[in-house]
Amino acid sequence: MKKLDSISKYLSQAITHYWLTRQKQSEKQTNSGRADQGARSAVTGGAQMDGFIDLVSDLILEVGADKSKVFRNKHLELPGFFRPTKEWDLLLVKDNQLVLALEAKSQVGPSFGNNFNNRT
Repeated sequence: MKKLDSISKYLSQAITHYWLTRQKQSEKQTNSGRADQGARSAVTGGAQMDGFIDLVSDLILEVGADKSKVFRNKHLELPGFFRPTKEWDLLLVKDNQLVLALEAKSQVGPSFGNNFNNRT
């Protein structure tokens, strides 16, 4: 079990991916000439949490899930409670039953108190 045995290494890689992605997105927006308020440019770009989704996906596969039943980047919409459809970052299906629907959201900066309720 490669990833389970050295989880701290892969977690460190996911954290590094997060911060580098935020930095690149912020730089890209600054260079484009469009200004976003505060650190919002790094927030609205998306993909910061992909390293964590990669890690969770790899761990699911490592413990024996069928790769054809792990969905990322396609077939990720499910009916939602507050809207007709909701797109997820990772889905796992087993025996035609939904086992996992995961959406990763980051929470950084002074808006923590304002956004905590919609990040849990």
